[in-house]
Amino acid sequence: MAYHWNWGILLSPVSTGEPTTYLGWLLSGLVVTVELSLLAWVIALAVGAFFGVLRTLPGKLLPAIGTLYVAIFRNIPLIVQFFIWYLVIPELVPPELGNWYKQLPPTVQFFSSSVICLGLFTAARVCEQVRSGIEALPRGQRAAAQALGLTTAQSYRYVLLPVAFRIIVPPLTSECLNIFKNSAVASTIGLLELSAQARQLVDYTAQTYESFIAVTVAYFLINMIVLNIARWIEKKTRLPGYIGGK
Repeated sequence: MAYHWNWGILLSPVSTGEPTTYLGWLLSGLVVTVELSLLAWVIALAVGAFFGVLRTLPGKLLPAIGTLYVAIFRNIPLIVQFFIWYLVIPELVPPELGNWYKQLPPTVQFFSSSVICLGLFTAARVCEQVRSGIEALPRGQRAAAQALGLTTAQSYRYVLLPVAFRIIVPPLTSECLNIFKNSAVASTIGLLELSAQARQLVDYTAQTYESFIAVTVAYFLINMIVLNIARWIEKKTRLPGYIGGK
């Protein structure tokens, strides 16, 4: 049986009685996807940079802590981590905090759990990028910073990290793209992000191709925007003598 194309369905009012269209559903899912991914990316950069620094510090204890973090978050499937943060963690925290969380509106629970989970999962990958960026620097840079009288913290803040972050812009771009794509897994715990709204549209209209073509275009546009921003950042921050530098 031939498929009946109907792009006009996107502009039709939804059958649930809500004051919106099916396109409105997709746009609301797009907003949730962008908000979730950007907030998770902030967490990923901050936590990933912290543990990336730990992995390059002298000694054994602090690097071991960073290694343990990466091992845990990279070796547990992302979908399992979503369920852990949504269902298990509220039962492990102090009862007052757990009960407060359970009394939040369901959408807030879905969103907050997804942000934390996706952010910490991606942080483990960012950690490895930061570690590799620091270790790629000539050893003389660390020695020169110490010769100037800088403390370890000052050496990282003023010398090592500014250069390391410049040379890892390309791999960080890949992780940023991944965080937008991985946000689709949040639908498994009930968050109505872009892909979940697409499936809901299919359930109500049976227009499968129109729904997922529209979603594909939306993800493509997001990725193109991220890529162009990353290329601009890389162009503005590149250093002569390093990868991508002139």
